[in-house]
Amino acid sequence: MINFFLSLNSNLFLFFSFSLIVLFQIESSAQDEAALIDTVTLEDDVFESNTAGEFTPGKGFTVFKSEMGSLNLSVYGLARYINQIDEDKKYIDHLGRERIVDTRQDIMWHRTFLWASGHFFTPKLRYTISIWGLVSTDQTLVFGNLQYSLMKEIRLGVGVGPNLGSRSMQGSWPYLLSSDRLMAEEFFRPGFTSGFWVTGEVLPNFNYNFMVGNNLSQLGTTVSQLTRDLSTSASIWWMPTTGEFGPRGGYGDFEIHEDVATRFGASYTHMRDDRQTPDNVSSPNNTQVKTSDGLLFYETGALAQDVTVRKANFDVLAIDAGVKLNGWHLQAEYYFRYLSKFDAIGPVQELSSIPTSLSDQGFYALVSYEAIPKTLQVYAATSYVFDEFKRNPWEIVGGMSFYPSGTRSWRLNLHAIYMENSAASGSFGFYLAGIKGMALSLGTDFLL
Repeated sequence: MINFFLSLNSNLFLFFSFSLIVLFQIESSAQDEAALIDTVTLEDDVFESNTAGEFTPGKGFTVFKSEMGSLNLSVYGLARYINQIDEDKKYIDHLGRERIVDTRQDIMWHRTFLWASGHFFTPKLRYTISIWGLVSTDQTLVFGNLQYSLMKEIRLGVGVGPNLGSRSMQGSWPYLLSSDRLMAEEFFRPGFTSGFWVTGEVLPNFNYNFMVGNNLSQLGTTVSQLTRDLSTSASIWWMPTTGEFGPRGGYGDFEIHEDVATRFGASYTHMRDDRQTPDNVSSPNNTQVKTSDGLLFYETGALAQDVTVRKANFDVLAIDAGVKLNGWHLQAEYYFRYLSKFDAIGPVQELSSIPTSLSDQGFYALVSYEAIPKTLQVYAATSYVFDEFKRNPWEIVGGMSFYPSGTRSWRLNLHAIYMENSAASGSFGFYLAGIKGMALSLGTDFLL
């Protein structure tokens, strides 16, 4: 199956993109006048349909609207307390080396998003400018995207968006169980990048999305660090019963579906990946890919002592399914990740010892219930990674969310995790490489 997906290449994407641009030129002049007949209705429809993953704004507040343009302001914020507990505060990696687990206990205003969005000239042409700030890592970025709805079946986008390697990359955030992803989601997923995408509902309740991007993750990457290789990704999803899965396709049946809502999908990303750092620097700029014991895949010594992987093929396939009914939400996603064709340097004797490829699989499964409709949600989840190093990281998760306003817009969340040998790591979420123990989070976030 991996070989089949590898046969997809960027030339096909570029040919498809050129064809769509030609269609746009033919169709646009005939529909400009019709597009302005009902500005408010059409704009709202396009707004609901288009997505740029996590960079899709909330409903926000309309500052200005006319036939020729509009401006909407939206905001997200998260404050939380995190306490990570590992009594040993160390672990042994797959090469038998001792590593430190530097646990946290802190209170942070963790994340801020500000969006300015709207349309200009025609409601089918939408812009979004995003300001993203992460206090935990002292990072601030300004970026955006531009999207045009040619028709329901074809919507075009350019700017910063998601590589389509998992379902949660495609709009669920921030309507996750808590304020960040589960361990397996975080470990297997690709990141966000600048690129071009086309999406639409090609058949009733059947949607697709194709993306061509610069790399696996835009974060911290400059143009001078990019290679000529492009990421390619695709996703399909089918919602056969109700044709929807709640706002943003988020977790939890907050809306209390009276008819069963279902969603089935598959997502895939391929990249000839690069460490984006000179050979003589041990710490890579590319931090998106990790081994199953939480090491940066491109750091010197990750696969063997003094060996540095310069390039590798990255392929991830995810298959997901979910159902919502009467306040219940059950969902699962299974991942296949394959790292191959390593271009590595180092001592000859060490190079001969590194594997020719790494194949990891894993899954998450979750269940949530609206114990008090539109007020209190309780949930449980687990995730697991089956890896070649036989470490088999896993976790058990439980928590609850309280909604003071009776809407999804504002949430208070209590989130508890027990984990063994975490494969995910970073300041963005709840996990540290190799941690064996507990993590507790108490937070509040809002999306307006």
